[in-house]
Parts: sequence; C-alpha cells; structure tokens
Amino acid sequence: MLETSSPSPQARAVKLVSWNVNGLRAVLRKNFLEFLEAEQPDILCLQETKCTPDEVEQLWPASYQTHWNWAEKKGYSGTAIFTRQAPLGVTQGLGLAEHDREGRVLTAEYAEFFLVNAYVPNSQRELTRLPYRQQWDTDFRRYLKKLEQRKPVIFCGDLNVAHTEIDLANPKSNTKNHGFTPEERAGFGALMQEGFVDTFREFEKTGGHYTWWSPMSGARARNVGWRIDYVLISAALRPRLKSAFIRPTVMGSDHCPVGIELGPR
Repeated sequence: MLETSSPSPQARAVKLVSWNVNGLRAVLRKNFLEFLEAEQPDILCLQETKCTPDEVEQLWPASYQTHWNWAEKKGYSGTAIFTRQAPLGVTQGLGLAEHDREGRVLTAEYAEFFLVNAYVPNSQRELTRLPYRQQWDTDFRRYLKKLEQRKPVIFCGDLNVAHTEIDLANPKSNTKNHGFTPEERAGFGALMQEGFVDTFREFEKTGGHYTWWSPMSGARARNVGWRIDYVLISAALRPRLKSAFIRPTVMGSDHCPVGIELGPR
C-alpha cells in the first residue's frame, strides 16, 4: 500500500487496465506476473477469475492491495481488483440477490470516482439467458446512474457484447448470435444514451480492433475477433482521458487486456 502522504490516483495520472483472464490460476502459470511487471497499472481489474483468494499463490508485488468477489459456484465467474492505492471502500455485487450469486460486480470508491469492475452475463449460445441478460442490463445501468449521482464513474470489464458492426469481424453472420443480438446492443446503447463514454472509440474509429477471439480455427492469428471488453467513463471524466488502448499481443487468455490513462486533475 502506498503511504498516506502519497498523492491519490485521482490527484495524479492513473493507468487502469482490465483483463478477463479466463481463470487466474491458469494465467498465473503462464504470464500474469510478467504482464503485471511490464504493464505497471495503478489499478488492475480482472474478470472470470474462477477462484477464491486462498486458491491462488499470492505472488504479486506487495504494492498491490487486492479485493475479491467470487461466485457461489466453485470455479466459475468472479472478479478482482488490484490497486496500488487503498480505496475508500469496496462493495460486492449490485445489492440485488438475483444478480449477486456469481461474483460479477466489484465496486471500489476512490476520492473522485467510483470504479466498477463487471463481468456481464453471457446470453448463451441458444439465447437461453437473453431475458435474464436484459434484466441485468437494466439493473446494472440503474446501479451505475445511482453511483453517478454521488461522483463520476469508471466501469470496465467483459461486457459480453459487440456494440456496432465494426466491433466484430463478421457482423452479418452473427446478427442473431449471443453477444450481437439487437437486444444486447440496445442495452449497450442505453449506457451511451445515459452519457457514458466508450473510451476506446474516442481515439479509434475504425474496425479490426478486438479483445476476444475464439480458441478454435486459429481465429486470433487471423484476427477474427470481437471487441467485448471495454472501459467506459462518466462524461465528467472525459477531459482527463489521455489514452485508451487494447493489448492484443498479450497472451494467456482468450481475451486480451484493455485500459485507459487519465491525466492529473
């Protein structure tokens, strides 16, 4: 933990990285610590951790404080936040029992913003979970707006939707598939209508930039992917946004890291 005399992440530049690791235990055996050392984020948000804290060897640098939310179902879902600066407080879930059994939301409060780390439910291949996903989207949006009444919000994670046609390699053939249904895209659009900013699209307007690739058919090598991992911010934070990035060369998961850099206030 940083000394209390050190400036908070909000008072200086801050680097935030988000990564669906598809199993923290697995990626720890691959390149997680090397990635952490090379990237040096001030805050790291992980999704699909698939573990509890006591199931992983805590080998990461002592400069990171860790916070966790895990699923009731063992080896499933889960989120974590690694942070150099101790938050003012951390809460698990949305405060709704129907959504809070899978460890999908973790919120850290800092002096000038709330950080929400989310692993949004997948609608499933046969869209069996689409009605639940639509309810989730509504409740999650309400949660974010309630937080925003108090201070600006940064939220990030695997949102399990490609928003527009340039956010996936094959939009025409996926129109009715999970992750690109009109209902899921509308759910994301509603976030934009509420004033949240898709940080990556503030800097990059073209296609071909993806964050998830199917492990089959060499999709990643051919860059046949989807952009379903995001960092979004309240409009009030837009003046501090200096960059937004995707790290497609970082291996270890079927997703790659994404992130932003905020300048000092």
